[in-house]
Amino acid sequence: MGDVLRDIVAQNRAGAAVAIPSVCSAHPDVLQASLRLAHRLGQSVVIEATSNQVNQDGGYMGMQPADFIAEVHRHADAVGAPRESIIFGGDHLGTQVWRSLPADAAMEKARTLVQSFVAAGFSKIHLDCSEGCAGEAAQLDDALTADRSADLARACVAVAPDLLFVVGTEVPPPGGARVDEAGDIPASTPAAARATLAAHDDTFADMAKLIGGLVVQPGVEFSPTAVHHLPMSRDPKLKEAIADRPGVCLEAHSTDYQHDSVFPRLAALGFAFQKVGPALTFAYRHALYQLDQLRATKGALQAAVEAVMVDNPKYWQGHYTGDAAALQDQRHFGLADRVRYYWPVPAVQAAVDDLLADIPQTFADKDLARVFAPEVLDRADALPGTQAKRLIHAQIETALAPYFFKEAI
Repeated sequence: MGDVLRDIVAQNRAGAAVAIPSVCSAHPDVLQASLRLAHRLGQSVVIEATSNQVNQDGGYMGMQPADFIAEVHRHADAVGAPRESIIFGGDHLGTQVWRSLPADAAMEKARTLVQSFVAAGFSKIHLDCSEGCAGEAAQLDDALTADRSADLARACVAVAPDLLFVVGTEVPPPGGARVDEAGDIPASTPAAARATLAAHDDTFADMAKLIGGLVVQPGVEFSPTAVHHLPMSRDPKLKEAIADRPGVCLEAHSTDYQHDSVFPRLAALGFAFQKVGPALTFAYRHALYQLDQLRATKGALQAAVEAVMVDNPKYWQGHYTGDAAALQDQRHFGLADRVRYYWPVPAVQAAVDDLLADIPQTFADKDLARVFAPEVLDRADALPGTQAKRLIHAQIETALAPYFFKEAI
């Protein structure tokens, strides 16, 4: 599927405002809704797994890379989406999961990580060695980052040569944006982006031709309680950094929750790869909570989720701040969507199953109109399955649809 990505890069670099979304989620309903939407539009889609989510040790999902691909294929088959339309990407592959170890030990783990991803069939490989290991600075410079990334790239091509690498040191940090004194998200500068790409070209040597994406910051981000929207009139001129590399595009992270008009604008600015994740599980959560409001035991699901999150705070503690009321609100409605880590917990899954079993097969239109937007209701009418599942998937589709801006959606 590398040819699909390189064709998109070529079109974008030729001046067409085209891009492909990268769905960064392992949630079954998010995967099914995303795959069905892409298939209905006749589009390919990138499905990505992150290194802390899926790795050779199982990650927090308890999956190795081959398990993840098998799971995505199972969901594609369930919704009738062709497997060949799926491009698999590895996100933040590097030393991140093992940063507490000395660099040599962390790199050894990272080599095994990337080789397991490539062997499983991942072809879009985001190499992220930008954060320091034990005893090192929190953020590493271009030279050391590029050296370690090239080390991992060599490990990858030893397994499979037909890959597309994404590199870059200006990667949004997990859990928050880098905000300047004016509250703005400053875009990367062309000079910094050019230097980063040059450093990777030097260390990659003959493998430089496999670099197809450069991660830079266009000025989009979100915090737990606010979205930093792209300044539509601002052009950070980041395409200048790749002017002499026609096979390379820009990649944008944390594009969640942006206005619909942002995605074609990003494509016009050179961002042919656009990542989205928390906004899709946020949409899933939103649909469940809306359904929860329509049954007799109103709020039972949220109460069950709250009990589990309070009992096991490791996935949200440190990401949210404020008094008790603010923390409770962010646990459920924060844009960081840390609740997504709790859906696989057996007690939470049982509560979801109880919700889906408890609600009527069909709600009256007037009841649905109280909690769901008209666009979601219209989408749900065209989807298969029970009314509850149709509403859940329609809510997810509504969040993802703007990324397929080439089509009349």
